[in-house]
This record gives sequence, C-alpha cells and structure tokens, in this order.
Amino acid sequence: MSSAAPIPPSQWPMRKRVFAFACMCLGFFIASLDIQIVAASLKEVGGALSAGQDETAWVQTSYLIAEIIVIPLSGFLSRVMSTRWLFAFSAGGFTLTSLLCGLAWNIDSMIAFRALQGFLGGSMIPMVFTTAFAFFPGRQAVVAASTIGALASMAPTLGPTIGGWITEHYSWHWLFFINLLPGLFITVVVPMVLKVDEADWGLLKVADYPGIALMATFLGSLQYVLEEGARWNWLDDQTIALCFWVAIGSGVAFVWRSLSYRHPVVDLRALGQRQFALGCLFSFVTGMGIFAAVYMTPVFLGYVRGYNAWQIGMAIFTTGLFQLLAIPLYGIAARHIDLRWLLMLGLALFALSLWSYTPLTSQWGGDELLLPQALRGIGQQFAVAPTVTLTLGSLPPARLRQASGLFNLMRNLGGAIGIALCGTLLNSRTNLHFERLAENLNAARQPAMDFISELSTQLQTQFSDAGAATAVTLRQLFGMTYRQAQVMSFADTFWVLAGCFGLVLLLVPLMRQPAAAAAMAAREAH
Repeated sequence: MSSAAPIPPSQWPMRKRVFAFACMCLGFFIASLDIQIVAASLKEVGGALSAGQDETAWVQTSYLIAEIIVIPLSGFLSRVMSTRWLFAFSAGGFTLTSLLCGLAWNIDSMIAFRALQGFLGGSMIPMVFTTAFAFFPGRQAVVAASTIGALASMAPTLGPTIGGWITEHYSWHWLFFINLLPGLFITVVVPMVLKVDEADWGLLKVADYPGIALMATFLGSLQYVLEEGARWNWLDDQTIALCFWVAIGSGVAFVWRSLSYRHPVVDLRALGQRQFALGCLFSFVTGMGIFAAVYMTPVFLGYVRGYNAWQIGMAIFTTGLFQLLAIPLYGIAARHIDLRWLLMLGLALFALSLWSYTPLTSQWGGDELLLPQALRGIGQQFAVAPTVTLTLGSLPPARLRQASGLFNLMRNLGGAIGIALCGTLLNSRTNLHFERLAENLNAARQPAMDFISELSTQLQTQFSDAGAATAVTLRQLFGMTYRQAQVMSFADTFWVLAGCFGLVLLLVPLMRQPAAAAAMAAREAH
C-alpha cells in the first residue's frame, strides 16, 4: 500500500502552525537584530581587541557582505536541503559563530567569525517569508505578513538600543552571547515541527555554479564599495575603484547568465511582473529609509551631542516602541481597508518622519526626536507589512522561494545604498556648509566680530598670555562652526531621503490587490 499524501501546511492545526512560525520568527529576529546590534558599541569592541577605527568597521562590514550574498541563495538551498534542515543548520551555525564572536581574541578572528555569522544568519531570513504564505493562506497571510514586517523593520531599529544597553551594563561579549539560548532552542525544535517539504539533493547536479560565483562576486564587491566608499573617497582609492569595476562586470555577467540559463540560482524573470518589480522597489526604498535612519541618528547623537552608547540607545528607543503600538492598529485596518491605501499611508508617514528631522539643531536630543521617531515607527509598520503581502502574496508557490530571496535582497541592498548615500552626502555637504559659514566669519560681519571679541574677552581671564587666549578662541570657533556645518548636512540628508519616499509614493496606485495580481500572474504564466 502507498503511504498517504502529506497534509499541506495550511491544513495543520492552528496551534501547530503558529508555534512553528513563531520558532522561525525568533530565528529571523535574532539574525536581523545582529545586523545593527554592534552599531553603537564598535568603539568598545575595537578598544578591547586593540583595533583601529578602520579595522573595527569590518566587524559590521563582514557581516553585511556575507549576509547579502547568502540571502538570494536561500531559495535554492532550501530546495536542496529542505526548509527545516537548512533552517536548523543555519540556526546551529549562527549559534556557534555567535559563541566564537564573543570569545574572539583579536580583530582578525572577530571579522572572520562575524562573516560566518552573517552567512549562516542570513539564510534564515527569506525562509520565514515563504513559509508564512504556506502556513497562512488568504486573509491569515495579512496577519503573518504584519508580524514579519514588524520584525524586519524593528530588529535593525532596536539593535543599537539593545546593544548599547548590554555594553553599558555588562560587556560587549554579551552582544553575541545573548544569541546562544534562543539559537539552541531553534536548532533543536525546528526540525521537529517544520516538516513542510522534502530535500532534493538532485538539484546539485543542475545547479548554476558559474551563476552562483558571479552573484557572490557581484554582491560582495558591491557591498564592499557601498560600505567603504564614503570613508575612502570612492573611486579615488585604488581598492574601491577595482571592486567597483569588478562589481559592474560580474553584475552584468550575472544578469545575462540568470536570464539565459535554464535553472538560474535567482529568478530574475520574476521582475518582469509589474507587481513583483514594484514590490521590490518599495522594499528597496523602505530598506534604505530604515537603515539610513538607524545609521544617521546614532552618528548625530554620538558626534554632535557626544552621547555614549546607552544614551544613544535610549534616545532612539521610541521608534521601536511606536512600531509595536502600531501592530494591532495595522492588523485591524488591514481587514477592512485596501492594502494599497495602507501602503500609501505608511510611505507618507515615513516621508513625513524624515522631513521632520530637517529643522535639526545641535541641541536636539531624545525629546526633540520623539515626534520624528514616532512617525517613523508607525510608518515602518504600515509600509513594510503591506509591501510583503502585496508582493509575495501575488506569486505562485513554485516561484515563491527564489523570489523571496530576491525580495529580501532588495531591502538589504537598499539599506547598504542608503547608508552609502548618507555617508557621501554628510561628507560633501559638511564641507560645503563649513566653507559658506567660514566665509561669513570676517571683519565685514559685525555680529561675528562681536561674538569673537566677547569669547576672547572671557578666555583672557583664564590665560595670562593674550596670544594663547586668541588661539583657544579660534579653536573653539572652528569647532562650533564645524559642528553647525555637520548639523546642516544632517538636515540636508534627511531631506533627500524624504524626497525618495515622496517619489515612490506616487507609484503605489500601480499595484494590484494580491488576489487580482495572482490571477494576472497565472494568466501570464500560461
């Protein structure tokens, strides 16, 4: 007698589905959290490992490069190994490398372990998206997408806050040790509850290995250029220039290979569907906004206000808090309102949040940041969750795995480009504003002369030598001018990001509801 056909995941008991999904979400959250958990603590990590600033930056860069390479590969790997065994293997490896990161003895070992951690953690991320639609069909998918959207945007937002608190109250080692308990739990439990498909090792025989090599070269080189370009003045640096041209060449070759090979590692043809292409664009822009804001706010508070890691974490905590409060509100709204309207609301709130930063001054702290961050927290929830449902909910199951990797790649790639854009704008606009401000500090500007005279008079009481008082006055004036130039450059950069969200907001009406989009995709397939 033949064995009975396996029960589809959508027909499992609700309790079993929710538990399995929750286990995967836990893995998804800790992998996403680790993208930014060291962001506010790099100084402490570098100091403990006797590393300079340039070397310490690779603690972040190595994780991002490895993660961005493996995310689009996860669809192929999950078909080869099965979802449960790839997820369990990734969780186990992520847990082990987290332990090794906490035990790192020098900066080289830390960078190597962080790269492995990013590679193993990154493979868990897309599988949560595909499994959610297998577990929860129809209207249930809206709730699942809302949960994933919240975790996807909240984890990197809370990363600096959690990391700052851990470093302040314990030590930087616990940035990684906190992964051990949840990682072990996922590694053991997931294989027992996540039997949604079977392994197909035969796919290794037809795998597009040249395509995989080209993709890894393209994404790795591109991520390096985006991460390091602003610090090394872009193409003026020989290494950045070499990696840039390598990324261009391998990227063109990868696209050609993916479109011409019968079994490509990434389904770029899915971008031919308007719904999916628009969804990837929205994912790209929201990723750019989320990661850029998470990058710029701590930089502003650290360099302009002089906050430490814990103070930075507490100041930006409100974004995650307001996003948590928005989750049930979104769940109710999604049952009654067209998801496209919710997406427009989310992008509009995100744009308004970024624009709210433009009156920035050097005295802004947690109180002044409250409203912009509250708007961003609500906007993140209403922008990311409907994008997931509208984009992936329109695809047939056969294409969902590979397309999910591409969709998640766009969010992380948007984040990398957003951070690189911010770094470049901050550098260039700071220099421009400083030059313009310095031009006004001359004898023709009486208010400036009065200020310099008053400051010099105050300092002369502390110095017997008038020349020393003048030198200190000029140094303080330089510092004040440069700080004001920095503040103005932050405002400019937030304005540019707000404009990006305003532009993509106009494209939302081109999206279809998931049911209509799925029907259109089916007709196109035939």
